[in-house]
Amino acid sequence: MIVVLLNVYLALLFILVKLRVVPFNLFWKVSPVIVLLLLLVGLFIPMNWGAPQGPALVVRQSIAIVPDVAGEVIDVPVAANTPLKAGEILFKIDPTPYRSQLKALEAQYKLQEQRLSQMTQLQSTGSGRAFDVEQRQAEADQLKAQLEGAQWNLDKTVIRAPADGYVTNLALRKGARVSNLPLSPVMSFVDTADTIIGVEINQIDARYIAPGQPVELTFKFAPGQVFPGQVESVLQAISTGQAQVSGAAVTPIAIQSAPFVVRVKLDDQAFAASLPAGATGDAAIFTDRVKAAHIIRKVLLRQIAILNYVNPF
Repeated sequence: MIVVLLNVYLALLFILVKLRVVPFNLFWKVSPVIVLLLLLVGLFIPMNWGAPQGPALVVRQSIAIVPDVAGEVIDVPVAANTPLKAGEILFKIDPTPYRSQLKALEAQYKLQEQRLSQMTQLQSTGSGRAFDVEQRQAEADQLKAQLEGAQWNLDKTVIRAPADGYVTNLALRKGARVSNLPLSPVMSFVDTADTIIGVEINQIDARYIAPGQPVELTFKFAPGQVFPGQVESVLQAISTGQAQVSGAAVTPIAIQSAPFVVRVKLDDQAFAASLPAGATGDAAIFTDRVKAAHIIRKVLLRQIAILNYVNPF
């Protein structure tokens, strides 16, 4: 853009010199350099903090699916990358051992209730001890708690979608044996209930960014288009500023000025929901400073949007 403005100035200067409106003296000869410096110092450098621009990335929450019970998989009704609603079945584990355990506990609990009833009747007639009734009651309560646990295990043999989304990279098949170890997930579930769009902004340009400010974004996924939105928040921490708990002393590192991340939200939520996780693009944030440069930033962003038809990087 600065090249375009400078060329426009040179064209006007050439016309004015040819028409003898201005003399072609030393001042006008060096005026392009003066104009270039004025554009840099007065407009384009301040534009970086008045209307900062940075790369954008679409991120979705990924949930590692780990079953609560172990066993043999008997059914996998889902297909990879197919939209699912919260509560739909992902896969089933053979319930036979858990159903057998539940039935055994139900039989024990039924017998314990009968014994409790008998002890209560004996106590009411003076033939039994209160201690025996209390002991039977405690045993009945313990079996009831075990029954609830067994029922929970049986229910967990059917694994359901935790939210709206889809399963990606599905490798689980019928006959596979799964465990409930936390480090052994069996599939990855992508939550589409919330679309996270992050924009990286250099630290020197992020000083005036605040929630609610307007944003424009263009994506490689949708070349030639610009989508409006607004700033949701400026993340207050990045990994380089995070203190890790350890038993070692402070380890000095080469400190670098990493960009901050700004979370933005598109006005068109239907389009945001259609964006694949990992979609990239560029975004411009329009603060309440250097408003004269906003129109230039809008033009630059639209140039990027058009170049997205041919620029894969």
